[in-house]
Amino acid sequence: MRDSLPETLSAAARTAYWARPLWLMAGAACLLLGVVGLVLPLLPGVPFLLLAAFCFSRGSARWEAWLLAHPKLGPLVLDWRRYRVIPRRAKRLAWAMMALGCALAAWRAPWWAASLATLMCLSVALWMARQAEHAPQP
Repeated sequence: MRDSLPETLSAAARTAYWARPLWLMAGAACLLLGVVGLVLPLLPGVPFLLLAAFCFSRGSARWEAWLLAHPKLGPLVLDWRRYRVIPRRAKRLAWAMMALGCALAAWRAPWWAASLATLMCLSVALWMARQAEHAPQP
């Protein structure tokens, strides 16, 4: 299994010993937000999953390997690392959840909170739209 993982596993070994628990906690928080974001409107899951993989690469080779080997989440992270690709299905799901969340915020939240949420979701949506959807063909 180690042969199929990217070279970033060595990044955890280069990280200062005292910083590893901080990276691990940040990765766990991002993983939690990413998984919650896959089902909860307004919270985009994909960027948090990518951020969790980055944090785990700095904090724990074991957690990074677990995330990369995960049957549902791993391919998304590996495609991002190899080709900077976010699949169209993941983009559409994220956009739909963010649109639903913004609609709920506009309905229930104060105007300033709904505006801030909409601005943040729009920023993430534009960033995601600029990312490739398919790996380059050889």
